[in-house]
Amino acid sequence: MSKFNLGALKANKTVNNEGAIAYPMSDKEKLVTQVLTSFFNENKFYGDNSRDILNTVRSVIKTEPGFVANLCIYARNEMHLRSISHVLVSELAKSAEGKEYVRRILNKIIERPDDMTEILAYYLTTYGKPIPNSIKKGLANSFGKFDEYRLAKYNRKNIVKLKDILCLVHPKAKDERQNDLWRRLLEDRLETPVTWETELSLKGNTKETWERLIEENRLGYMAMLRNLRNIIKAGASNMNKVYEYLTNEERVLQNKQLPFRYYSAYKTLKNEGIGTSKIYDALETAIKISTQNIKRLPGKTLIAADVSGSMNYPVSRNSELTCAEIAVLMLSIANYICEETITKTFDNFLYTCNLSTQNGIIANADSIKVNGGGTDITLPLQYLLDKKIFVDRIIILSDNEINRVYTYSMGSGQPNTCQALVERYKKWVNPNVWVHAIDMQGYGTQQFKGRNVNIIAGWSERVFDFIYSVEQGMDSLIERIANYYFKQSG
Repeated sequence: MSKFNLGALKANKTVNNEGAIAYPMSDKEKLVTQVLTSFFNENKFYGDNSRDILNTVRSVIKTEPGFVANLCIYARNEMHLRSISHVLVSELAKSAEGKEYVRRILNKIIERPDDMTEILAYYLTTYGKPIPNSIKKGLANSFGKFDEYRLAKYNRKNIVKLKDILCLVHPKAKDERQNDLWRRLLEDRLETPVTWETELSLKGNTKETWERLIEENRLGYMAMLRNLRNIIKAGASNMNKVYEYLTNEERVLQNKQLPFRYYSAYKTLKNEGIGTSKIYDALETAIKISTQNIKRLPGKTLIAADVSGSMNYPVSRNSELTCAEIAVLMLSIANYICEETITKTFDNFLYTCNLSTQNGIIANADSIKVNGGGTDITLPLQYLLDKKIFVDRIIILSDNEINRVYTYSMGSGQPNTCQALVERYKKWVNPNVWVHAIDMQGYGTQQFKGRNVNIIAGWSERVFDFIYSVEQGMDSLIERIANYYFKQSG
């Protein structure tokens, strides 16, 4: 299995953004962490790394276009990342090596009409004309998926419009009814869709409007989650239906919201000082339902989350949540799925945050302080060594931008890097300990190598699937992606 089994002592070293010792990733490993932890064209603490992502994408396409094709579908279907999937498929279309995959990828990642316009807009902005035939054929195949309601809903007056695509790709209508639909799209005669957005625009952000939208089931799951503040502040009287909707198991599992969406809704309500215990209970129930299919981890686990300054940066321009807050939420989820835990956070110092596995996931996350400061990933490792505490696994959630001044071990004269401390722990306490390093920012370096090291990336509860998986000798994240849709030879 691909467990990064290079041998820690022989592995090449590099430095991170802070100039500290780190291990480089292969382009393929780096690409996975970048894609699954980045909103494209968004700033991070160390700057927007979109250009670096593109360089990595183009490099991997040259040698393993099938892997990039699988990663594109995985990012869209499993991690629900839209923009980066648009980038990946467009880059594949531009390359000679990747174009054979494009038509089939588009069929898998186009879920909404505006996926089509965004993909074409990215390609035109980046490369201009001509548009590759692979994109044209894929868009033509996908155009027929959508009915009048969905076409009208996403028929926006952007630079690239739906009718521009219709004129470009000339899809074949399946019948006269569809042919008439597309003719009316070209002539701007589609029936105006009645959506919750149009209802609010027409009738106002009022108690009556929200009550009607709720009663008639006109709000999608994401819309309900994002508008809790507006619904509560408007004074909607049918909140019991909101609670039932948010905690409906089928809807929760079907809508596959990233965990931080629930936490973001909670933080918004808490910061505004609104809502009763029922809405907070509903959010707790929903996030627990979303994690119910994760395999439980037996034994004792140390979980440590990075709350340093470089992690205290908004994950996107449209979000108030920081990467550190997502890290502590992920810590709280990990705590929930483990049999027995030791939970810590760290910056320049190590902090204990004793969490019951019986508490709410969101409540546990909210109880953890996020202060900021330097980054010292060695602290939780040194804690285990100093106390001679036996654990079966160590889970680290960090951006890997360690910036400590290393001490040196007696006798060897070697710096006490994260990897050196793990090797010492294996020698003195548990030779079979697993280290699961969850990369939260995708800067392209890591702190761990060698046997029983599992590098994962992402902000989804799905990352925890790979902790159980690799410990049982099954797929790593890289292996799962490699054969996700297109089977790879060799």
